[in-house]
Amino acid sequence: MAEGAKRAAGWASKPVRQAASAARPRVFGGGEDDGSATMLHIDMDAFFASVELLEHPELVGKAVIIGHAGGRGVVTSATYEARRFGVHSAMPVARALQLCPHAVVLPGHMEKYKRFSGEVMRIFRSVTPLVEPLSIDEAFLDVAGAKRLLGLPSTIGALVRAQVEAETGLTCSVGAASTKFIAKMASGRAKPDGMLVIPAAETLAFLHPLPISALWGVGASTAESLSRLGIKTVGELAATPLDTLIRRVGEASGAKLHALASGLDPRSVVTERVEKSIGHEITFEFDVADEQKIRLELLRLSDQVAVRLRRAGLAGKTVALKLRFTDFSTITRSRTLAEPTDLAQTISDASRELFAALGPVDQRVRLIGVRVENLVTAGDTVHQPSLWDDESAPPSGWRDAEATADLIAAKFGRTLLKRASLVQPGPRDRPAATPQPPTP
Repeated sequence: MAEGAKRAAGWASKPVRQAASAARPRVFGGGEDDGSATMLHIDMDAFFASVELLEHPELVGKAVIIGHAGGRGVVTSATYEARRFGVHSAMPVARALQLCPHAVVLPGHMEKYKRFSGEVMRIFRSVTPLVEPLSIDEAFLDVAGAKRLLGLPSTIGALVRAQVEAETGLTCSVGAASTKFIAKMASGRAKPDGMLVIPAAETLAFLHPLPISALWGVGASTAESLSRLGIKTVGELAATPLDTLIRRVGEASGAKLHALASGLDPRSVVTERVEKSIGHEITFEFDVADEQKIRLELLRLSDQVAVRLRRAGLAGKTVALKLRFTDFSTITRSRTLAEPTDLAQTISDASRELFAALGPVDQRVRLIGVRVENLVTAGDTVHQPSLWDDESAPPSGWRDAEATADLIAAKFGRTLLKRASLVQPGPRDRPAATPQPPTP
């Protein structure tokens, strides 16, 4: 018997510690769980903040913000006590403190969050092998096959919640439905620390009274466009002829929204999600106008992206540059290479060329990012020599240099070896940059 099945069998044969999160799940419509809601969406509650509170129990029940307190950082998480004041993720910390001046700001620790995420995902996989992580703190679980051993979806959800709290001290919220889309909506309405079951027969009763903004893909502009047709609820959207929707929002969006509004979502759990892109971005401590410093930061970011690509055994064919300015306006530019790469020098060259192509920038830069897209397995790529290769810096030379750097870093750490261009003589005058966690 597989390890996960053994653990699940153990759960079925003895009671799990009845943590606070094992309270009776709510079933929409007031009926009983009929077993049809076999798609679970499990989302950790205020994950980063909750992990930090494990080491700061004196702050439980208080407004806590996770982020860089230097004035230029952004909120990566906040307790529900802070959220009641309008604080949310991706908000500048300075703005968050205006809304909630009594909040305590704690720095984030991404490695710690990854460790807890691994524990949580292990618990999920002990219930079913059909687990699809969406980000560091949420996942879909298909428990159709686990019902025979563990019982109804509501029972499985309660077991998982209790086990997560017992083993990690953290709480999570669970949505159970017959489709991914409805399960994710249900978990949002179960927060914090709850579970909501939507039986298949109750899907439309749950869905149709909601505003159209509740649907995936309906932003402010789409909502405004649909409202001009008199469509304000999901039910009204479902009742609208498909041809009318297509004329208003386009063929692809119209068909997708009509299906979602009708409760249709054929997607199954994908247990191994292929990364579509790998990137890094930073927010400067002070807005930057010096183009040389921006180019140096692009090289630093390209190094970080290349390391992640090589660790994952991937290479990418498209390099994207992201800039956010003082007024929070954001632009992105991308360039497709002749062949996929996992080399920092190639990524840096492309990102710098994209930056140079912008011409004179009339605003200071607040945030910059580098991302590599169109990923393939690195072993599937072979460099084709060209008459136009730069003989002074052949790709094979850069590849050897970066491979050597990887070996040194594996043994001694990445801080030991730096590019000469990134080493500043004397005190560093480069504006401090606050790393931002990758976006899921």
